[in-house]
Amino acid sequence: MLASLGLSSTASLYAHLPGEALLGRELAIEPGWSEYEIVDWFRARGEANTHFKASFLGAGVYAHYRPVLVDTVVSRGEFLTSYTPYQAEIAQGTLTTIFEFQTMVCQLTGMDVANASMYDGSTAVPEAALMAMRITGRDHVLVARSVHPEYRQVLATNARNQEMTVDEFGYGPASGLVDLAGLEAKLSAKTAAVIVQSPNFFGCVEQVRALAELAHKHGALLVVCFAEAVSLGLLRPPSEADIVCGELQSFAISPSFGGPFAGVMACKEKYLRQMPGRLVGQTVDANGNRAFCLTLSTREQHIRRERATSNICTNQALVALMATVFMTVYGKEGLRELALQNLSKARYLGGKLRRRFTGAYFNEVAATPAKGTVAEANAKLAARGILGGLDLGRFYPELSGNMLLCATEMNKREQMDIVAEVMGA
Repeated sequence: MLASLGLSSTASLYAHLPGEALLGRELAIEPGWSEYEIVDWFRARGEANTHFKASFLGAGVYAHYRPVLVDTVVSRGEFLTSYTPYQAEIAQGTLTTIFEFQTMVCQLTGMDVANASMYDGSTAVPEAALMAMRITGRDHVLVARSVHPEYRQVLATNARNQEMTVDEFGYGPASGLVDLAGLEAKLSAKTAAVIVQSPNFFGCVEQVRALAELAHKHGALLVVCFAEAVSLGLLRPPSEADIVCGELQSFAISPSFGGPFAGVMACKEKYLRQMPGRLVGQTVDANGNRAFCLTLSTREQHIRRERATSNICTNQALVALMATVFMTVYGKEGLRELALQNLSKARYLGGKLRRRFTGAYFNEVAATPAKGTVAEANAKLAARGILGGLDLGRFYPELSGNMLLCATEMNKREQMDIVAEVMGA
């Protein structure tokens, strides 16, 4: 291989990598081990890792129960090995599940139409911003600082090579909710979209109706994103929004060290043709039987480049199927009950903590340790087998010393009591 590439050594094969990314030594394992001996060695090392009995870490990735039926369905060969369903006559199963997915996403979000899914919540946000720019013909995007910081980072990355100006607006220091006066001061005739998150990064539930009225008054579209999909089982759908996007990780998708996940994009029907990705529609076959096919595909692989709405957006069919099975298993009443459990757990925990914000919250709450630092509190929790919360100072310097904690149906009362004890509330 080296000879074919015109290289003299293995080291030259990796010469393009930065020095800090290279190990620079042999692996610290015995030479001559067989494959199964190496596997056993790594399993033993894995057993030495810390095993947490409970997690109170949320911040965009949540610990929810995964029904066993999910893996049973998605492990079937018809789904696990299938490719993009271009040929409808041999892909009715995949097309049917995507159609069901789109239908349930519309019911969840209060929108008219949804696409076949996005890569994840973070990439859905810039796609929504670009969609709003195409619709309005404007190039200014306003995004709340209470939107997930990593979602905002992905938006900023996309804006670098687009004719897009991104500006941020703040949150109330007491409420944790969007500062409406600060938003209105930044709105202009060039604003294409106002992007907010509800529940926001601090767990607080935003006033979507008031935000929609403010954005529409200035001719801008309102984009509402979400990271905690379970909240849609209880909170009123953001039907006043023009575009809704978000993350479905909570719907039976394993945290998996950060992915792969499944994002969503939904909108009002009048904006359908500006939606990125693909959309499955219902039709009838030659015999009059119900059938499904790709109705809209707006990538540059499918249509003229100048008309394409996205050059990266595809769909997460298999991962979205997990969410589809989850929604089917739970149903409307089940999802509402699940959301109520999350709300009840968070209310119990939040009632024992020194809350940082006064805004209404769902299953996440920002709190301040009575004494000591967030790192010290998390260390004490880890010593008792509990994964603590996020140090908000990592993303918000002004909130240094505050912790973001999440309580889901997986958390027990005695575990929450330990958190309250360590936080000194």
